[in-house]
Amino acid sequence: MANFAKPENALKRAEELINVGQKQDALQALHNLITSKRYRAWQKPLEKIMFKYVELCVDMRKGRFAKDGLIQYRIVCQQVNVSSLEEVIKHFMHLSTQKAEQARSQAEALEEALDVDDLEADKRPEDLMLSYVSGEKGKDRSDRELVTPWFKFLWETYRTVLEILRNNSKLEALYAMTAHRAFQFCKQYKRTTEFRRLCEIIRNHLANLNKYKDQRDRPDLSAPESLQLYLDTRFEQLKIATELGLWQEAFRSVEDIHGLMSIVKKTPKASLMVVYYAKLTEIFWISGSHLYHAYAWFKLFSLQKSFNKNLSQKDLQLIASSVVLTALSVSPYNQTRGASHLELENEKERNLRMANLIGFNLESKLENREVLSRSAVLTELISKGVLSCATQEVKDLYHLLENDFLPLDVASKIHPLLMKISKLGGKLTSASSVAEVQLSQYVPSLERLATLRLLKQVSQLYQTMKIESLSQMIPFFEFSMVEKISVDAVKHKFISMKVDHMKGAVLFGNTGLESDKLHDHLAVLAESLNKARAMIYPTPKKASKLGEVLPGLGEIVDKEHKRLLARKSIIEKRKEEQERQLLEMEREEESKRQNLLKKTEEAEKKRLAAMFEQQRAERIRKEIEERELEEAQALLQETEKHLKRGKKKILDGEKLTKQTLIERALSEQLKERQEQEKRLLKVAKTMDHLERAKREEAAPLIEAAFQRRLVEEKVLHEREQQLEVELSRQRHDGDLKEKNRLARMLENKMIFQERVISCRQAEFDQRRVEGEERIKQIIQARKQERDIKRKKIFYVRSEEERIKKMREEEEARKREEAERRRKEEAEHKAKMDEIAEKQRQRERELEEKERLRREALLGRAPEGISRPSELPAGYRTTEPVVATPAAAAPTTGKYVPKFRLRPESSGPAPPSEPDRWGKPAPLEPDRWAAGSRAPPSQSDRWTSGSRAPPQDSDRLAGGGSRATPPDSNRFGGGSGSSKAEPWRPSRARNPQRG
Repeated sequence: MANFAKPENALKRAEELINVGQKQDALQALHNLITSKRYRAWQKPLEKIMFKYVELCVDMRKGRFAKDGLIQYRIVCQQVNVSSLEEVIKHFMHLSTQKAEQARSQAEALEEALDVDDLEADKRPEDLMLSYVSGEKGKDRSDRELVTPWFKFLWETYRTVLEILRNNSKLEALYAMTAHRAFQFCKQYKRTTEFRRLCEIIRNHLANLNKYKDQRDRPDLSAPESLQLYLDTRFEQLKIATELGLWQEAFRSVEDIHGLMSIVKKTPKASLMVVYYAKLTEIFWISGSHLYHAYAWFKLFSLQKSFNKNLSQKDLQLIASSVVLTALSVSPYNQTRGASHLELENEKERNLRMANLIGFNLESKLENREVLSRSAVLTELISKGVLSCATQEVKDLYHLLENDFLPLDVASKIHPLLMKISKLGGKLTSASSVAEVQLSQYVPSLERLATLRLLKQVSQLYQTMKIESLSQMIPFFEFSMVEKISVDAVKHKFISMKVDHMKGAVLFGNTGLESDKLHDHLAVLAESLNKARAMIYPTPKKASKLGEVLPGLGEIVDKEHKRLLARKSIIEKRKEEQERQLLEMEREEESKRQNLLKKTEEAEKKRLAAMFEQQRAERIRKEIEERELEEAQALLQETEKHLKRGKKKILDGEKLTKQTLIERALSEQLKERQEQEKRLLKVAKTMDHLERAKREEAAPLIEAAFQRRLVEEKVLHEREQQLEVELSRQRHDGDLKEKNRLARMLENKMIFQERVISCRQAEFDQRRVEGEERIKQIIQARKQERDIKRKKIFYVRSEEERIKKMREEEEARKREEAERRRKEEAEHKAKMDEIAEKQRQRERELEEKERLRREALLGRAPEGISRPSELPAGYRTTEPVVATPAAAAPTTGKYVPKFRLRPESSGPAPPSEPDRWGKPAPLEPDRWAAGSRAPPSQSDRWTSGSRAPPQDSDRLAGGGSRATPPDSNRFGGGSGSSKAEPWRPSRARNPQRG
């Protein structure tokens, strides 16, 4: 491997090798330079080298070399100049495409030239033998050998570029462009196998992108530009798949689009969604999924109506008619009826998956999803007004099939409508995603639906019908086809009918098998006979003597019933226990099976790992042996070359090994080196003697030549010096003559010089004055600007200081106001607390005085009525009672005890209930005696001599005594005086409430 000081040297060397026809050596030299660790920093010459490198790779169809070189160049310029990598890749693809086009243009029969199923498959041995044996020696074989390799190389080029750019966020646009060009390549040349591989490659790239999220230059799918590029690639993939007729791959492309949008949780633009649903309609129609086809058409209609402002009325009518007809084409019965549980679960999962794809739900949760059905889609069509947009023929057909009940005329009325519908359709001018709509494709499905509807309605009217009559009622199909349709409908229990070809009739109704009716015919016959016998010979009713015979029959029946119930519960418990044990046993067996399966998998993994290690060791050993064998053969050839010149030759029968060859080669090399050294020493000694003799003979000759040279140079110097003196004298004489000739113009020259200088001086002075004046004006203007700017700054600062000062004063005033308000509230609170404390103290003193006075009164009259509650019953009336003069109480405002008042009757007073302090409760208003004051009310003013209003804070211990007013000076004399100043209760402010 040659090391170049500069990359330019490698390029020059490669060009030289190319000129002499050694392209392989030139390619190897450039490859060594690119893969060398010495040139890992990007520089401009490397780009030229890469251009030349890819040109050589394309010319020689070296795809592996191109891939290695591009990978190394990506490492070099990834962080420095990624645009250089882009240019190199574009040049590489351009050259590959150009070569392929040139090869294609040279082939006359393109279809035969590209008749290869797989571009990556090698030629089979039988194909090689057939090509040599057969007589195909002409142009067809030459075309195949010329065109197919270049298309293989172009396909390998696309794969290489996609692999290099798959995780590069800076070259996403180039990645998308390469994918689009690869799609067009597959479309142009009908390469279905390569298209599937291309889709799988792009799908794996996206999966790896989501799996390894810690890569440095990983594209960000959340960015709008990146997402749009990936979406455009997937939609192009979907379009090409549908054009190539690869419907399975098209459906996978739809799933790729949905999965991509589920990752980023975004919905594409309406224009892309229109393409999405347009392709879905084609896929579902080809697959025969009419229900999903109808939903896709409905979504497409909604998008076109909402977002396509250029949609004409005719196109809208055609699309609406297609939607209605697709919904009607769905089978009216469930195809999964009678399926197994696993099939039902798979069908349910498939329906949910299709609902996500059609509804474009980006959430992964499957619950709360709408169930797709024929009735649901028809209901939506009616509610969303799709039917109103369809043609009149489609509306009539819908009403005949779904609403009207005309079993005898339904086919005759539907048939002309279907004939008209089959002629409708055409190209759409304003819907770019849907090129053409042909309603005739739905006619077979509609005829099948009409047949089913007719059979359903006829089965509701008739039990038996002739086959000829039924065939005349159905003009769409022959009876054999009607029979097939009816068999499928009976299988899914949509209708119930049976065809009897022997009688030429069709039987409607329950047509179960005879075995279902006869398997219990004896039991049915017995029951019927027993009923008939009971009707003919009724059993006479006789008085039952069972009660006399068995007097305890009721108790026995109850006990037996309870025993049976207990036995039933025991049996149920045993069944539950047995089921539980069975479940536990199944669970244990399942766990054992899982453990065994896990152990088996682990053992299999270990076995595979051991086998892999063994194979790897075997492969390494074989490689080492092969390498040693190659080295031995090389040494053998080298030894034979050397021994051709030597004395000893290797015998043919001699057994040779690698070690023997190495030892012999080393000994031969040592001998050769020793002989070479001896020869070199002998030649060196000979050369030394020759050189010494030559110098001894040349020494006097050199000295004589030197002396002669000195004499010649001295003569030459004297002659040149004399010539120079003569030339100098001649030049001086000529200069004197010229001076004398020009002396006459000296005065004119001085005059002209003074005039020019004076003019220039005047012009200079004028310009200097103008410049000074202009500078003064500029200085004055700038000074004025500075003054204005200073004034503005001073004004702004003054305003800011004034505003700041006002703000500080306002804040200080607010703080003082808050402090003053806080102090006033504290003083007010303290004052209120003091007033409340005084009020409570006064109340305590009044209570104490009242208690002492009551004790004194009770001490003087121990036997009298001590409580108002103990008054006689006569005192409860509201009538006035006349008291004796001796017992009359003075009206001086003093307290008069109750025992001094003489009651009219001396009955025992009813005991009063004690209040919460254990004292008797005060009297009710109707229990006050005559001459006493009425009980106070909330609305009356309290006068002198009356009792204070009851409060929680001034309740007295004695319920029947009167409270002394807080201030005695405010009350009048007598208890009945109305002129006394009214007493108002003190309202002490609650200190807690402030």
